[in-house]
Amino acid sequence: MKDCVFCRIVAGTAPATKVYEDDTLCAFLDIRPIARGHTLIIPKAHAAELEDLDAETGARIFRAGHRLALAMRRSTLAANGANLVMNDGKAAFQTVAHVHLHVIPRRNGDKLSFAKGLLLRRPHDPEGTAAAIRTGIAALATEDTDPVEGTQA
Repeated sequence: MKDCVFCRIVAGTAPATKVYEDDTLCAFLDIRPIARGHTLIIPKAHAAELEDLDAETGARIFRAGHRLALAMRRSTLAANGANLVMNDGKAAFQTVAHVHLHVIPRRNGDKLSFAKGLLLRRPHDPEGTAAAIRTGIAALATEDTDPVEGTQA
């Protein structure tokens, strides 16, 4: 879809700091992050809302969210947890009409900085942050073979 910024990111015609990509999914840093490492996971095929998304792709998005949350724990981001959030439709505050899962790393005692992040939403060294997440994904890859599926070698 030409007017969808996420479709343009997939096509390579809009900028994004990607942390993971395969045949089905693309994961990149949010340009207005709540916390350092805030990542969006999208299906490459356009689906405006969950109603437009096939169940297998939806499951794959959440498996990828699980893996990225684990990668953030193993990276220098040193996350202790994560929020996985999907806003479905305008009524749920979805601002881009393309299904996306937010993976937001959390740290013990970060309530004040998290609240501040909700208000300010400013990037935090995108290249360094992406490199840290990719390192966490690589650490997971030593534990298994597929960085999204998590299947053993």
